[in-house]
Amino acid sequence: MTLPGSPHVAYRGDTLFIENCSLADLAARYGTPLFVYSRTAMLAAAGAYQRALTERDHLVCYAMKANSSLAVLQAFAEAGCGFDIVSGGELARALAVGADPNKIVFSGVGKTRTEMRQALQAGVMCFNVESEAELDVLSQVALEAGRTARISLRVNPDVDAMTHPYISTGLKGNKFGVAHDDALAVYRHAAQLPGIELLGIDCHIGSQITAMGPYLDALDRVLDLIDAVESHGLRLHHLDLGGGLGITYTDETPPAADALVAALLERIDARGHGHRKILFEPGRSLVGNAGVLLSEVLYLKPGDSKNFCVVDAAMNDLLRPAMYEAWMGIVPCVLRDAPPVTYDVVGPVCESSDWLGRDRALALQSGDTLAVLSAGAYCMSMASNYNSRGRAAEVMVSGYQSWLIRERESAAELFRHEHLLPKA
Repeated sequence: MTLPGSPHVAYRGDTLFIENCSLADLAARYGTPLFVYSRTAMLAAAGAYQRALTERDHLVCYAMKANSSLAVLQAFAEAGCGFDIVSGGELARALAVGADPNKIVFSGVGKTRTEMRQALQAGVMCFNVESEAELDVLSQVALEAGRTARISLRVNPDVDAMTHPYISTGLKGNKFGVAHDDALAVYRHAAQLPGIELLGIDCHIGSQITAMGPYLDALDRVLDLIDAVESHGLRLHHLDLGGGLGITYTDETPPAADALVAALLERIDARGHGHRKILFEPGRSLVGNAGVLLSEVLYLKPGDSKNFCVVDAAMNDLLRPAMYEAWMGIVPCVLRDAPPVTYDVVGPVCESSDWLGRDRALALQSGDTLAVLSAGAYCMSMASNYNSRGRAAEVMVSGYQSWLIRERESAAELFRHEHLLPKA
């Protein structure tokens, strides 16, 4: 049976496999809830960007907010990727897997002085600066540290990415970046600041984008700005086009990564900017379809207006449906020869928003294992301990092999950093 998303997740007969591993067997071996990732799928997705950029000076920086598990980062680092980070914690994770600091770009609207010092000490390639106020603070911190901060300005081009408003980042009303109309003045200001070196320009307009048009519109506005900046005697060495390419959750048809890159490069060349180093910051498109979340069916609860399938995964494991009303495929790990029943698939958390999927036709029994598809991005990285639930375990698969890459959290681990008050 063909499923949306990764070709590395598919049925063989009545059993669902990821690469050459049965998902039902993985659930029995490691328990549930359980995230499982295909290493082959991740590397194939990264390779599509890299091959499209072969003839260019380039860097593909994995946007690790999508999934920051160490083994995931390790796989991309070993494949030659850099990293797009948004916190000091993400920097520490990248360095922990041996990432080259000169392949790290530091994005984010709220970098603290401590994080700036941490990144300067590590020697990151570039800070993607998102406001003039941040720029002034970064100059002070760099001077105090005796370092030079290499910067790009993240420009907000006021382009509609035609995606969910929570993950649209390139409109005037969004908190991200410097307004396009203000960017030239900010670049000229940056050029006068001590401890600052101009390196490039950055643009990121959103996430789960499924059309080329917004990328091309944003690119044209950024290239216009480069022309204006360089007409004032300043030089920008690289062009960072961000990420945000969507994946298939159900019936979306985003462009292939290599097709998107080719279209952008064609426009860059046509406008005389082909000599610049090109950066991309993909996240979801590298890991989203590479992962699944496995969950055991606890109870089947019929009702007058709704039937509920209660599973052991919850919104603390998978926040996307509750947060974005996101649709994610849900299928049995072993197919049953029985009539399907329409269920809302819900978790044990004490919130009505704790649902993984609504109105799903499934043939099930208690004890079955369900797979939530396309769960590699913005799932484990957004997981919490709400209701004092331990975060799920994680497994990486390659061919017939599987490795436990994160232990399941125990109850004791949830409060090991907490302290009781002194006894009266």
